[in-house]
Amino acid sequence: MSDTPDSAVQYVRAYIEQHRAAFLDDLAEWLRIPSVSAQPAHAPDVRRSAEWLAAKLTETGFPVAEVWETGDGAGAPAVFAEWPSGDATAPTVLVYGHHDVQPAAREDGWNTDPFEPVILGNRLYARGAADDKGQVFFHTLGVRAHLALTGRTAPAVNLKLLIEGEEESGSTHFRELVERHRARLAADAVIVSDTGMWSETTPTVCTGMRGVADCEITLYGPDQDLHSGAFGGAVPNPATAAARLVAALHDEDERVTIPGFYDDVAELTDRERELIAELPFDEASWLTTAKSYATLGEAGYTTLERVWARPTAEVNGIGGGYQGPGGKTIVPATAQVKLSFRLVADQDPDKLEAAVRDWVAARLPAGIRHEIVFGAPTRPCLTPLGHPALQAVARSMSTAFDGAKIRFTREGGSGPAADLQDVLGAPVLFLGISVPSDGWHAPNEKVELDLLLKGVEATAHLWSDLSTALPAAPSAAQSAAALR
Repeated sequence: MSDTPDSAVQYVRAYIEQHRAAFLDDLAEWLRIPSVSAQPAHAPDVRRSAEWLAAKLTETGFPVAEVWETGDGAGAPAVFAEWPSGDATAPTVLVYGHHDVQPAAREDGWNTDPFEPVILGNRLYARGAADDKGQVFFHTLGVRAHLALTGRTAPAVNLKLLIEGEEESGSTHFRELVERHRARLAADAVIVSDTGMWSETTPTVCTGMRGVADCEITLYGPDQDLHSGAFGGAVPNPATAAARLVAALHDEDERVTIPGFYDDVAELTDRERELIAELPFDEASWLTTAKSYATLGEAGYTTLERVWARPTAEVNGIGGGYQGPGGKTIVPATAQVKLSFRLVADQDPDKLEAAVRDWVAARLPAGIRHEIVFGAPTRPCLTPLGHPALQAVARSMSTAFDGAKIRFTREGGSGPAADLQDVLGAPVLFLGISVPSDGWHAPNEKVELDLLLKGVEATAHLWSDLSTALPAAPSAAQSAAALR
């Protein structure tokens, strides 16, 4: 897949090897900052992490490196950096990642202090080593290798970075941040380096993530709990209504029964299904990881297709009435159901919400009142296989992995990348080198150093490739003419 000259490949590898020790020393210094956004006590550390990164990006060569406040100062700070190409028609690329990390403590099961990086063999252990500081930081050495290879004094693309500080605590203020700085974040493509590969021996590029919407439904029956002997069988029971609602959510083929649910779903193409089938997926091992005893899902689709490319409805919780020890013979006054929906390309969370509200209202018996509260949704994002930017990412990854065939995956979860696609109107590409054994969010998180440096190598080649793969930006004269 790669057509990069071998001399360029060897030059970049030599450059990386020459700077490897200093690069790892700097990364270790950053990893020592416990930037845990979910814990208020670490708010000063999250700020210190942002300031450290901004200073390091300035040292790398970015002429602009700023700490951006979020939530009018109530949120965790993000970092923005920009390095203009100097070429009037160069496209613009925005790199996204995050500098906050999950909570971690030695007593959680860590073999070493989670915030004192340790290299054992060819692995670097520390909280954030893979998720996401390591994958953010490889861009600093990657852009320097790119400049050394090309002899340029600025990247071949207008390069921007947005590194948020709240991803591990829900990206609460992220969309507002992107909307507020829309003009400065404008880009022709977005590169997300907060993802991974199938395995150490199967390099892959992710092409999309599902969106998510969730809601809590509260059902109200009588104004108070009632004696089931005096009133049971003669008044509507909200717990029974909740059970019937949940039971009606799927049909016998595990398809969601909400009218219109599948209307806008982007169906898998034959080629996409072929590429998914090529992956070395072991269902028995997957079940072991899931700690489940069987697979179950929408008929006609494989397990990977279900978790990557099909929309779902899940019951996250159901309850009502007496939950204590022993019996309590009542008709409960209330019941609750919590649902979440994973969405795929072309599905609109607003349309889903309207459909759910109509479906619930139509299924409840007289005498059962209800209210539904939806959380803030995340939209799905998907980059078509033929998109030139995606092909550039795949070529650069192939170059880094000695010409290996790059396969394509998706992610079943959801993240803030979709906000960038939605607000900026730019395609989102994923370039990550983490592997499942890295243990994101778990004790003893690590990153494979060989793969981390493959990330450096891939980005060293990517900016030149994207400079020609993406449409050229309009010249100043063309832009002025368009305004006349």
